[in-house]
Amino acid sequence: MDLLKKRILEDGKAIGENIIKVDEFLNHQVDPVLMDEIGKEFKRLFKDSNITKILTIEASGIAIGAFVALHFGVPLVFAKKTKSLNIDEDVYSTSVYSFTKKTDYDVKVSRKYLSDEDNILIVDDFLANGRAALGLVDIVCQAGAKVKGIGIVIEKGFQEGGRILREKGYRVESLAVIDHMGNGEIEFKS
Repeated sequence: MDLLKKRILEDGKAIGENIIKVDEFLNHQVDPVLMDEIGKEFKRLFKDSNITKILTIEASGIAIGAFVALHFGVPLVFAKKTKSLNIDEDVYSTSVYSFTKKTDYDVKVSRKYLSDEDNILIVDDFLANGRAALGLVDIVCQAGAKVKGIGIVIEKGFQEGGRILREKGYRVESLAVIDHMGNGEIEFKS
């Protein structure tokens, strides 16, 4: 997606060889015009998948998921990472390791929001090691629903997550795939 790549190059910042800051437009401050275009692109990519729900993980995935859900005309469900008194006790749950935060999260989705009749599109802001996506896949499988695809805004193509998910047979569509980062430079996979 050229608009996204342009924005990454203009406003993103490579920190070392593994971290890219895109908080100016994606995951701290949100550019709604760009998010709308991201939602349209995921709708175009998965239009024939009979999607019934969008699934993401809090917190950065929520804004993306909302725009994607809007374009599909379906609900957004997000897995909660934090304990909350207002979530049902009857949940699907899995453990997800965050390399960014260096901690394990028990992520949960209320059983009333996913069923074996659902066709799920998983969306997230980043794909690096794939742990968040694999955790969401686990939750979808617990519900007996079908993973129809995984939509990623930015994939770090030099890390293992995309390869692992694709080898497991999941359709992964990434809008921008970074091939290499270093010395403040960002190179995209062609």
